Amino acid sequence: MSEIDDLKAELKKLSARATTAKMNLHDLSEELPTDWEKIPEVAQATYDAHAALMAARAKLKALEAAAG
Repeated sequence: MSEIDDLKAELKKLSARATTAKMNLHDLSEELPTDWEKIPEVAQATYDAHAALMAARAKLKALEAAAG
């Protein structure tokens, strides 16, 4: 498998993780003020998941441009 193929597979996992984090944040917001103490933790997890996804997308774009 090429590095690009490996990264595409990783992107699928990161995308699923980011979607799950987004839904967790959404669910928490709907339950407020219950569990308001969890806002920083859930927000940070969501931020981290989306940051990793965006970094992987940028890396894939660079690899495809270099290969192309």
